[in-house]
Amino acid sequence: MSKIIEPLRGVHDVLPAQAPAWQFLERVTREVFSAYGYEECRVPIIEQTHLFKRSIGDFTDIVEKEMFSFLDQGGDSITLRPEATAGMVRAVISNGLLRESRLRLWCMGPMFRRERPQAGRFRQFHQIDAEAFGFEGPDIDAELIVLSARLLRRLGLSRLKLLINSLGTPASRLVYREQLGLYFGAHEAALDEDSKRRLKGNPLRILDSKNPEMQRIVAGAPLMIDSLDTESKEHFAALCAYLRDAGIEYDVEPHLVRGLDYYTRTVFEWTTDALGSQSAVCAGGRYDGLVAQLGGADTPGIGWAMGQERIIMLLDKLGIATMRERPHVYLVMAGTSGEGLGFKIAENLRENVPNLRVQLNLGGGSLKTQFKRADKSGAEFALVLGEDEISRGIVALKSLRREQAQEECVLAQLNERLGVLLGLSPTRSGS
Repeated sequence: MSKIIEPLRGVHDVLPAQAPAWQFLERVTREVFSAYGYEECRVPIIEQTHLFKRSIGDFTDIVEKEMFSFLDQGGDSITLRPEATAGMVRAVISNGLLRESRLRLWCMGPMFRRERPQAGRFRQFHQIDAEAFGFEGPDIDAELIVLSARLLRRLGLSRLKLLINSLGTPASRLVYREQLGLYFGAHEAALDEDSKRRLKGNPLRILDSKNPEMQRIVAGAPLMIDSLDTESKEHFAALCAYLRDAGIEYDVEPHLVRGLDYYTRTVFEWTTDALGSQSAVCAGGRYDGLVAQLGGADTPGIGWAMGQERIIMLLDKLGIATMRERPHVYLVMAGTSGEGLGFKIAENLRENVPNLRVQLNLGGGSLKTQFKRADKSGAEFALVLGEDEISRGIVALKSLRREQAQEECVLAQLNERLGVLLGLSPTRSGS
């Protein structure tokens, strides 16, 4: 017997029982983005490797350790996207969309990082991604945060906290980097190996260390907010005012830097205490220099990404039910003539009763077996086509979920009758 082929480590299947939660998340996401005037953009899963090296930064864990990169048959270095922003920026540049001056976009799909798999952290994972281009003021920062808050609220989620910070301009951050270099240099003997390496390349990355033993040293580091230029301070203060006016509670987290090198000014995270160590469910910020860095016109940008797996886990943890769609009716058929007529009736119902879900018994079986299948399907009604019903031109309607007498319906009136029973409106009567 052949050995079963198992899935790759760190990837997983979404099975039918889990799909309703994903469908619920995706449906609400589309509705919320539409309400704010954001348009969907679908970008490739694979890109040239140097796109991510140029945008994300050489001293990030993603580029150094986690990217799935390979040489294709032509010798080009290809990478499975580890995040969506770089690809979205590349798309607006290469397709000339920046000529439209201002853009509000979103996308959704799988990302790939070779991380150590654990609860809430996978090698193939999915993100919802929002991006806005061409807006300079703090009002767009506030809109994107308020949009994320509304999405989380529409999903029914709680136990969430918003953390915000400002990284300032590249010039003010350079001053801050020098301060951090001096501070961490004075503590070099106590740094772990990752932090020692980052000290030479980009000491800001040390603030993002996940090593618990580093937290005491990080806690004593200088604060970015003390090095901000005047314009960045005003931008951040205005953002805070917008959030207060919108009724969004937040905490200023002075060591929040995010794990990617392209961020400037505003950065933020939504975190939860319900999922253990994997606390971040949505994060983002400004990247005003990224478009120019990737070859486009100098254009301000801001965005965020939301981890779909972690949202699904949070829905489950908080006991938020997402209903699995069941068929409305299940056709139980006797004999060859019943099966032939059943196919015709099922297609007629699907054609003429919008949104009606019809499941047809296939593979034969006794009436007893078919009724067991009908009950297991979750259908509300069984439509029965026995020899007697066929000879009289009727179908029997048997309720499977309620105490309700079985009734008979002539085929010509079946569409209308089911529409009444199920609260659906048929486009026309008859079979």
